[in-house]
Amino acid sequence: MTILVDMDETIELLLPAWIERVNEKYGTNVTPEEVTQWEVAAAFPTLTREQVNAIPSLPGFWSTVKPIPGAAESLKRLIDAGHDVYIVTATQFESVPEKISGWLFDHFPFLTEKQVIITCRKQLIRGDVLIDDGVHNLEGGDYIKILMTAPHNRDYDAEANGMIRVSGWAETERVIERLSADLEHDGKTEV
Repeated sequence: MTILVDMDETIELLLPAWIERVNEKYGTNVTPEEVTQWEVAAAFPTLTREQVNAIPSLPGFWSTVKPIPGAAESLKRLIDAGHDVYIVTATQFESVPEKISGWLFDHFPFLTEKQVIITCRKQLIRGDVLIDDGVHNLEGGDYIKILMTAPHNRDYDAEANGMIRVSGWAETERVIERLSADLEHDGKTEV
């Protein structure tokens, strides 16, 4: 299968690093659990959207971001099982060098630049599966939709919207294995 994988809050813990840097810079006291909307700035009512959204583009920011436990091992196993894995990210242009060339390839050294797609509309990308925490990236796409649970999507009814909700990489791998087995058995996959 062709498996498309988001970066932020799917293979790396962007939100905790982002919130920590905003709190340090502006003296706020927000926790990642308080970010209940896609727009992170909504959790910081005393700051402008520009102040909050500038943080991931600051030099050195990506060195503070940690990978999600199990993500690298799971992606490697999926590749070793014969799947085509592509990282698909909608990222700020300014952060591309540090985020991709630095962070991604440091933490996922088995990936290459040929496995990275940067886009603002993931629905334009073709694949069998998209694993993402952003509901807006999954809606309308022509792929099986796997929603990685995050604080901002906890209340979203994934099942009612044709998505499979997962809470981590072990569960994600099991879903992919089941979908792959269904595809081999039936010649098609079902959600």
